[in-house]
Amino acid sequence: MNAVLSPSPRRPIRDLPDELVSQIAAGEVVERPASVVRELVDNALDAGASQVTVRLLAGGVRLISVEDDGSGIPREELPVALRRHATSKIASLADLEAVGTMGFRGEALAAIASVSEMSLLSRTEGQPNAVLLDARSGELRPAARATGTTVEVKELFFSTPARRKFLKTDATELAHCIEAVRRHALARPDVGFAIWHEGRLVEQWRSSTREQRLADVLGQDFLDQGLAVDYRAGAIHITGRAGIPDAARSRADQQYCYVNGRYVRDKVLTHAARSAYEDVLHGHRQPVYALYVEIAPERVDVNVHPTKIEVRFRDSREVHQAVRRAVDQALAAPRAGQAAVPLMPGLASVSEENQPVSRMQWAQPAMNFGAPAGQAVSDLGALWQPSPLSTPPAQAIAGPAPTASELPPGEWPLGRAIAQLQGIYILAENTQGLVIVDMHAAHERIVYERLKLQMDQHQIHSQPLLIPATFAATPQEVAAAEAHAATLQALGLEVTPFSAKTLAVRAVPTSLAEGDAVELARSVLAELAQHDASTVIQRAQNELLGTMACHGAVRANRRLTLEEMNALLRQMEATERSDQCNHGRPTWRQLTVRELDALFLRGR
Repeated sequence: MNAVLSPSPRRPIRDLPDELVSQIAAGEVVERPASVVRELVDNALDAGASQVTVRLLAGGVRLISVEDDGSGIPREELPVALRRHATSKIASLADLEAVGTMGFRGEALAAIASVSEMSLLSRTEGQPNAVLLDARSGELRPAARATGTTVEVKELFFSTPARRKFLKTDATELAHCIEAVRRHALARPDVGFAIWHEGRLVEQWRSSTREQRLADVLGQDFLDQGLAVDYRAGAIHITGRAGIPDAARSRADQQYCYVNGRYVRDKVLTHAARSAYEDVLHGHRQPVYALYVEIAPERVDVNVHPTKIEVRFRDSREVHQAVRRAVDQALAAPRAGQAAVPLMPGLASVSEENQPVSRMQWAQPAMNFGAPAGQAVSDLGALWQPSPLSTPPAQAIAGPAPTASELPPGEWPLGRAIAQLQGIYILAENTQGLVIVDMHAAHERIVYERLKLQMDQHQIHSQPLLIPATFAATPQEVAAAEAHAATLQALGLEVTPFSAKTLAVRAVPTSLAEGDAVELARSVLAELAQHDASTVIQRAQNELLGTMACHGAVRANRRLTLEEMNALLRQMEATERSDQCNHGRPTWRQLTVRELDALFLRGR
């Protein structure tokens, strides 16, 4: 039976005691030990620290100590630091509208002190000794320490035992504390961080460059499988690294966004980053990235939530577009010729120290790739004229950027085709070793990018069929063809009723002229039937183009000549996002000579 709350007798309106006010505030600011760590490290960084040391007991429940070598707090200001809404960070509304520090609300220390036993030990430069302040008694006494501040928080939530019951195990709370410091470490590579738990050093990151800090904190794989991001859009500057699609994870546990050095969880930023992966990452896989957004402080409001982990942008659309374009730009460049994800990442490499001295002298001979027999390297267009691939040379797709065909043959990133395997894969030889290409997936991406470019230019070229292709259509297909005639035309398709139960395909996109016209029309009509006619181009453009590209790509078991294979490789090298098909699968893999050596135990 549900309990019914009866109205209580009226009570007079009165001021709450200061301690109760602070404990209520602590409910917003201090969720768990990691919240305390975050707030205290914020203060250490604002004080100009170059080294921050965090010491914990019982996952931070029994003790949290944060030491820094910053500027310190003068003796006379120590008692003021524990008052609610006392801060050195802002002094006016103008300061609040352009916050340039990590902290600014002036409530964290007071809130923490209300739910724990806290003390402050600090010394400024030139001060004869340090001063220790006991938050409970307010007592000040001399102490010893170098310039900087140490904040000790003992027995968290001792005064609010109900809150303490909601904490998890020590191991879980420790993990949250480490993650809180990790977020700071990624934003401030110039600062060293150390985390001790139960007297044991569990994490340490020395001051370094951003690239090195990313590798130290997130692992060398994050750096190796990440693409540099550096993009400007007006007053917005976005830097960092975006992981290649192959590095995607099942969980979103390596997604870090920073705004002016502050770690934030913001839907605008995460949606923008995710949308940039739409064309190369499908399903529920989560991309990895560390993105740093620099924007004028007055264009972002950080005073949204007491934890300061949420922000509000003055122009969220502008920020969304900038982040999306920044990541998209990084992902667009083909990775052929760069350090590639190995075909067999678990394969043991042949280390020099394991090789006998007598075999240390051998070297991989230089490879000299010539043009295909009887064909100039630059004359790629001719290769496609008689071929069912029927896609123009890569230059027409990728725009004015230099293409691999302009390089000497020995520098072709994807190398020279040497064979076709099972009618599915192209085998090519480059300076690193063996390249294996999924020819259907690769050509699908090439056709897809060409269609996207034409769609953006509002000119998907159509080619009339000499003899219309007719097929028996379902009532749904007939209805879709009639309802979406304008959309079909925008896609380069002309599908008209031939009879009450028959449709005729009279024109198809030029790029797909050699494909199965009926299969293409049916697939597009099925896609259109699932969307509203007025918004299909905006909402489902890429899905439709992807369907068309899949049907227009060269099929498995289609035998290609070496000239056709080489032409496809050259197009891949010049086509954006050619490392993945539009379903998110990889299009090629590199097997290096060193990995081949390991397979055959060479050098052992």
